[in-house]
Amino acid sequence: MKSLFDTVSNDCSKIVTQSYSTSFSLATKMLSKSIRQDIYNIYGFVRFADEIVDTFHDYNKEDLFNRFVDNLELSLSDKISLNPILNSFQHTFHKYNIDKKLVDAFLRSMRLDLHKQDYLTEEEFKDYIYGSADVVGLMCLKVFVTGDEQKYQELKDSAMSLGSAFQKVNFLRDLKADFEDLQRTYFPNTNLRELDEASKQRIINEIDEDFAKGLEGIHNLPSEAKFGVFMAYRYYYQLLKKLKKTPALQIKNSRIRVTDYKKVELLTRSYVKYQLNLI
Repeated sequence: MKSLFDTVSNDCSKIVTQSYSTSFSLATKMLSKSIRQDIYNIYGFVRFADEIVDTFHDYNKEDLFNRFVDNLELSLSDKISLNPILNSFQHTFHKYNIDKKLVDAFLRSMRLDLHKQDYLTEEEFKDYIYGSADVVGLMCLKVFVTGDEQKYQELKDSAMSLGSAFQKVNFLRDLKADFEDLQRTYFPNTNLRELDEASKQRIINEIDEDFAKGLEGIHNLPSEAKFGVFMAYRYYYQLLKKLKKTPALQIKNSRIRVTDYKKVELLTRSYVKYQLNLI
């Protein structure tokens, strides 16, 4: 039965989310059950694409990525795929009428990671951020507003800002892995070999602005999505706070983390605020 295969596909996307990101998985669990699976489905899709370009070093990554894209296109046109991750994603894609341009922009940024190592201008950086993060936020927003186009347009800018903030925090805390293992430098006009406090502060100021814009949108999200998204916001903002306190040279040589104990504390405090209508 096709329904059984769809259930297995959904389970695969949920497992991918839980296996690759305990933090995102925790935030997703805080979403209403009515939309939770669709966020798993989006995460599974973007995670697999990202894994191809970032970690499969012993294989022909370009061939793998091209096959992944070809299979995606077939899944969207046929409304089925024997790849369970793509099968679950195509279901969410059609269910919420997600704009194909968002998917294409994401794939363009992922394809850049196959070869491009330096982002020398603000325009290059912003284009990459849009494709790698902003559009993922927009795909999720489609689910959060359950396809309401007017609400989607109202919250679009803040969703993009929140996606940008999350991505830039990831870039800043992953400087060591990106620079030493993948030979990538995302931040333009920044010498990562000699990252100084002024450069770090410039990046943090930019992320703070993104977070402020993103928080405005969270206040206006439907109740089904608000607590889960706020939880993700609190987690990433906690990472930013730790980065603010960490010397620039230490950021370059280590990876900042939020402890499991702190995650539980954030969850508890966030839930209290949510119950008291403080978000």
